[in-house]
Amino acid sequence: MRTRSHLAVLVALLAAVTALPATFAATVGSPPKPAALGQAGRWIVDGQGRVVIEHGFNLVDKVPPYEPSVGGFGRSDARFLADHGFNAVRLGVLPEAVEPQPGHFDDAYLRNIEGTVALLQHYGIRSLLDFHQDLYNEKFQGEGLPSWMIDDDGLPVAPKTGFPGNYFVMPALQAAFANFWANAKGPGGIGLLTRYVALVRHVAVFFHGVPGVFGYDVFNEPFPGSSYLACFPPLGCPGIDSRTLRPAMAALIRAVHSVDPRTPAFFEPWVTFDYGAPTGIGKVAPGPVGMSFHDYCLGTLGLPSFPGEQPLCDAAVEERVMSNALRQASTAGSALLLTEFGASTDVADIQEVLGLADSHSISWLEWAYCDCGDPTGNGQKEAMVFDTHKAPRGSNIDHATLQVLDEPYAQLVSGTPQSSSYDAASDVFSLRFSTTAPAGHAFGAGARTRIYTSPLHYPHGYRVTVTGGHVVADATGPYLVVAQDAGARTVTVTITPPH
Repeated sequence: MRTRSHLAVLVALLAAVTALPATFAATVGSPPKPAALGQAGRWIVDGQGRVVIEHGFNLVDKVPPYEPSVGGFGRSDARFLADHGFNAVRLGVLPEAVEPQPGHFDDAYLRNIEGTVALLQHYGIRSLLDFHQDLYNEKFQGEGLPSWMIDDDGLPVAPKTGFPGNYFVMPALQAAFANFWANAKGPGGIGLLTRYVALVRHVAVFFHGVPGVFGYDVFNEPFPGSSYLACFPPLGCPGIDSRTLRPAMAALIRAVHSVDPRTPAFFEPWVTFDYGAPTGIGKVAPGPVGMSFHDYCLGTLGLPSFPGEQPLCDAAVEERVMSNALRQASTAGSALLLTEFGASTDVADIQEVLGLADSHSISWLEWAYCDCGDPTGNGQKEAMVFDTHKAPRGSNIDHATLQVLDEPYAQLVSGTPQSSSYDAASDVFSLRFSTTAPAGHAFGAGARTRIYTSPLHYPHGYRVTVTGGHVVADATGPYLVVAQDAGARTVTVTITPPH
C-alpha cells in the first residue's frame, strides 16, 4: 500500500490545509501450531485468556492474479519467517479477485489464499485476512475494489499523479469513495456498500473454521472521499467518523460475526489517522473487535534531510498516532493491532515506531515482506525479501531491517503486560507483567509465558533472571518458557548476553 514516497502525502496535507497456542509442548524448538484467538479489552488473547503478541509482515500481492503463491511466496519464505520468530502475517485478499462480476464469487481464488494460510499455519504463523485497496481500483492507478463497483459521477480520471496524490487531486476518485460510503445504487439496483458487505461475509463463510486465520481486516485505509479536507490532523473529523465510517465498519464487522462470531474483526480509521489525525469512531460493534491502524513518518521518506527532522517526525506524527490508538482502545475497548509501518530502508525510523509499539506490548505487522510488484508501493525499499522467486537468504534479504525487526519479545503472556523493552545497544530484554489476565481472572502457579529470544541477537546463548517465576525451558534455545511461582502477583524477566 505504500507509495513512491510518503512525502507526497505530506505535500498534499500541507496543500489542503493551506488551500499462540493454547498449550506448550514439553520441549521447545519450532513454535507449536497457532490456536484460535479472541479479544479482552485492548488485548488479543488465546482461549485461556493469555495475552498473545504478534510480530510479522504484510504479504499483499496487488497484481493479477493477486495470489502470493504465484508471486513466488512458498515454503522457504514461511520457514524464514518462523526461523526469525515472526508469528503472524497480514495476508492480502483483493476484493476485485473475490467478486470479479456482480454476484459471482471466485472461490478458486479463495482456495489459493487458503493454501497460503495453510502453509503459514504449518510453520506456526497466523494470518490476518486483509481486504486491501489503494486508490479504490486500477482505473485510478490503484487496486482493490472491482471496477463494477465504481460510481465516479462520470468525472474525468485526471489529473493522474499516482499514489497517494490522486486521493487529494482527483475528483473522480473522491466521488467514487463518497458514493461508496453513501451506498449509491450499483448493478441490479443494489447499494455498493451493501454489495461489499456481502463480499466480506462470503469470505468469512469460506474461511470459517480454517485453522490459522486469527482475524479479518475489513477495509484497508478507508478514504472519506469528497469530505477529506475535514479529516486532517490535528483535529480529525469526529462527525464524519460517527455518521459515515462507524456504520460502515459496524456493518462489515456484523457480516463477519454473523457466520464467525468468535474470530476478531478489525476496522480501520480514515487513512489520515496514519499521519496524526485522531479518530472519533468510538465503539463500533459488539463481539471480538479491534482497530487495525498504521503509523508512518512523513518527514523521513523522500525528503532531503534537515536538522531535527527525526525528532519532529517522532513527536508530530508517530507518537501522536500511537497515543491516538491507545485513546481509542481506552474509550471504546478496541483491541489494538499495528498493521502497517516502515515501508522504507530508514532503520532509525523503523526502530522508533517499533519502540513505541513494543513499549505498550502492541502487536505489529511491518510493511512489507516483499514489494510483490506493488503498483502503489515504494519498490525494493519496502521489501524484506527482494525476490520471492528466490530463496530468502544472502543478498536477497534486507539484513539491516531484519536486524531491527528480529528482536526478543513475549509471544504469549499468562497475565497482562505492564512493560516490555529491548535495548539493541546493550542486548538487554526486559518484561514485566501482572499475573492477572485482562479479563480479570488470576493465573496460578505454573502458568506459562513464552518468549522468543532471537538467536540473531544472542548467537551464543543468553542469561535469564526471573522474579516471581522460574525457567522451565529453555536456557539456550530460541524459545524461553517461564512458569509463574505460587503467590506471585507480578513476574519480571530479564535476558542479557551470556558474558
